[in-house]
Amino acid sequence: MLDALPQAQGRLDAAAWFEAAETIMTTDTVPKAASKSFQADGATITVTGIAKGAGMIRPDMATLLAFVVTDAAVDRDVLSELTRRAADRSFNRITVDGDMSTNDSFVVVATGCGAARPIAQLDDPACAQLEQALCEVAQELALAIVRDGEGASKFIRITVQDARSEREASTVAYAIAHSPLVKTAMFASDPNLGRILSAVGASGIEDLDPSSVQLYLNDVWVARDGARHPGYREQDGQRVMRGAEILVRVALGRGSAEASVWTCDLSHQYVSINADYRS
Repeated sequence: MLDALPQAQGRLDAAAWFEAAETIMTTDTVPKAASKSFQADGATITVTGIAKGAGMIRPDMATLLAFVVTDAAVDRDVLSELTRRAADRSFNRITVDGDMSTNDSFVVVATGCGAARPIAQLDDPACAQLEQALCEVAQELALAIVRDGEGASKFIRITVQDARSEREASTVAYAIAHSPLVKTAMFASDPNLGRILSAVGASGIEDLDPSSVQLYLNDVWVARDGARHPGYREQDGQRVMRGAEILVRVALGRGSAEASVWTCDLSHQYVSINADYRS
């Protein structure tokens, strides 16, 4: 590594973002990069980031590396808070296989090289704009990781509504996202509502009333009041499941909190990649 550092330094180039995104890839099939710009007090502020990750993805934060840089000048404490907020809305909402590693990093750097005035307070209007741009870049990178999940053929958003707290909604969403039976059913385009409802019930939520649970696949109301919807037709569920992108929406009927998690299916290729990874 020490021998390579001078070579790396000699290749520094302000326009080499895509090359850097390619360099950090492991089992990724595509490089991941995103950039946003906005105007603040007549000056342009840019946020640009790269990331890598395709397997062992589940906060906190698996073999996921993300580097985001802005040319804004930002107070250290303010930037730390914005970084936490961005992580909670992006990288801390994704999972490929539920596994984690030891080298996870989400790094945000404010160089201060731009022409915009410094941002020193969270209530600065420019800070709100920066937070939005940072969150958009982080989420774009995070979703790119899920779409490129090892062996993935489907992109799945799981939204849990009407929970008592965001933590409760997130717990149920992750229980669905981490169920091998649910993920393999997604791969097979099998609208197996029993597997999804079983994952909801096994999530560990106390005093959950099954008769209050509603389940939707995209626009199809699959389960009403904890049981198969009388008007549900299997062909409607299959139509949804054959798509490359699927929304699983669960309403718990317990409150007003909501949370979403992004994941992918579990395929034969995922097993092959990880079975052969070191051989």
